[in-house]
Amino acid sequence: MLVAVCSLKGSPGVTTFAVALTARWPGQARCVLVECDPSGGDVATRFGLTSSPGLVSLAAAGRRSSDPGLLWQHTQALPGGLPVVAAPPGADQALAAVTALFQEGSGGTDVLHLAASAPDTVVIADCGRVDPTSAVLPIVRCANAMLLLSRAHAEDLAHLATRLDTVGRWSPRPGLLLVGAGYSTAEVSRELGVPAMGRIPEDRQAAAVLCGRPGSRGGSSRSGLGQSALAVAQGLSDPRRCSAPASQPVPTPRSALLATAGRQP
Repeated sequence: MLVAVCSLKGSPGVTTFAVALTARWPGQARCVLVECDPSGGDVATRFGLTSSPGLVSLAAAGRRSSDPGLLWQHTQALPGGLPVVAAPPGADQALAAVTALFQEGSGGTDVLHLAASAPDTVVIADCGRVDPTSAVLPIVRCANAMLLLSRAHAEDLAHLATRLDTVGRWSPRPGLLLVGAGYSTAEVSRELGVPAMGRIPEDRQAAAVLCGRPGSRGGSSRSGLGQSALAVAQGLSDPRRCSAPASQPVPTPRSALLATAGRQP
């Protein structure tokens, strides 16, 4: 299974949640996190990983090989053993690697698909902030599920309201996750006409652990962030959800948030 985690605006904690989602995936599935953010990765810096292997070495190897195990040859282990394909922190180098891997006809999407199609295997792709011109959009479009993170403040939701039609064309199964305080889940679902899949709490202690900050104590398994990630993972791993046909077109967003965005209901 291939899951794309992304946002449309700001920095709502996509990488932190992607790490939590990979770590908390239920059952015996083999999970790997792949940083595909064209603006540069965070995981290598957070956890003191070496520059290689990673996304750059994967991009180079992907031009020459279609080995189903190729993705796993370019992982490093986070504390606790979680495998990750880390992107370089520099935007220029990250963009070059993402473009080389995922441009049309490059076979890069096949690299992820080959890994994700193996039995009991889950590939979590941290796609960062995505727009219609993003180099990582091919991954979002071909993922089995897309998780869209957004803060629940008026300005973030107004921006989201103007992009719902576009997001609906990217993925047949987008899942909206609200981050932190702001509008309630019920209010957002009512005003946008799109049900929110869940809510991710602000959990600074758990986030510090997942960000690899020195001196951080405790795990995320029992934290609010860890529990939210587990609930989302359980929903995605449900075979009925994964095998469901494409969802109905995204409803037209309504009311107050559209007015905030400068559109008429």
